[in-house]
Amino acid sequence: MTVLSTRRRQRDIHVIRQEATGTMASDTLTPIRSGHVVVGVDTHKHVHVAAVMDSVGGILATLTVATDSGGFRQLLDWAVSFGKIIAFGIEGTGSYGSGLSSFMRRHGHKVVEVNRPDRRMRRLVGKSDTLDAEHAARAVLAGFATAVPKTADGAVEMIRQLKVAHDTAVKDRSAAMVTLKAMLVHAPQQLRKDTAEKTQIMLARHLAALRPRALETPEDSIRHTLRSLARRWLNLDTEAKELAGMIEDLVTRTAPQLLDAYGIGADTAAEILIVAGDNPERIHSEAAFAKLAGISPIPTGSGMTSGRHRLNRGGHRQLNAAIYRTVIVRMRFHEPTIAYVSRRTAEGKSKRDIIRCLKRYVIREVYHLLKTNPASGEITA
Repeated sequence: MTVLSTRRRQRDIHVIRQEATGTMASDTLTPIRSGHVVVGVDTHKHVHVAAVMDSVGGILATLTVATDSGGFRQLLDWAVSFGKIIAFGIEGTGSYGSGLSSFMRRHGHKVVEVNRPDRRMRRLVGKSDTLDAEHAARAVLAGFATAVPKTADGAVEMIRQLKVAHDTAVKDRSAAMVTLKAMLVHAPQQLRKDTAEKTQIMLARHLAALRPRALETPEDSIRHTLRSLARRWLNLDTEAKELAGMIEDLVTRTAPQLLDAYGIGADTAAEILIVAGDNPERIHSEAAFAKLAGISPIPTGSGMTSGRHRLNRGGHRQLNAAIYRTVIVRMRFHEPTIAYVSRRTAEGKSKRDIIRCLKRYVIREVYHLLKTNPASGEITA
């Protein structure tokens, strides 16, 4: 009886398994989709690679398009076919992805700036354009990427472009003067004597007026060299001054309230505007602006060391340097700042700590100035 019962049970179990297997084979699983998608884009110079991700169903498809208006339109039509678009997560919105970002924004879609994957993630999953596009979509959907990119369609973008040309002209001008003075050491004694104790502009003008003889001796070649370097310096000096004038004019028209603040000139105001962009409302608080400038302390507490902080080495270093220059000017000439420095020094604070506090005060002041309507003078919400 025990043997027959055992065999019967085994046979019943076998039949049940066959029925279950047949049922599973006949049924097909229908993928679940929410109808809401996020599109991640890995941008390049000639092609963009996109991946569309459903908020429930995961990655649905990928696409490679050209970096022109036709490719942008193809990408948008392709993404819309998968459902309602939550947002586009785009890498490099300030470089190769700027055109695509502008196109999607003009068509009413939300654009989120996505940073490239960290090195640990790249070591784990590898590196390819498709993987980067998928990472961009996942970063937006998970809430890791939230930054709103600059619109780059107004006066601030004009200031940024002019400042790039201005800064490179100033750098090349300095290099030309260094080379000029180094070559002047090899000039004849009388020429060195004639140019001694001259300012840079006087030195350049004097050497640019040289009239070398035929190219037969090293003395002739050094005169040709000095004249060429001097004329280069003069041209770069003229270019830098013209660009500086254009930048100051644009800053005055765009944000005159920044120039009214003590210690903030046209160059510093230009750096502030470049970081804020044409849409400063994307910076939601003065604390966020301070972090963007690298002026916010970073907590380092652990266990019994809670409450400690360290300097923020990140952020926009050009803006950080501009705010530092403003603080130094105020510490030297601004009476309220001088009184503050005296009070904090008496409390035992070091000069470095005082400068850090002042930089935080200045960035808070600048943030509210950026939120000010130049016409009414009122701080907007």
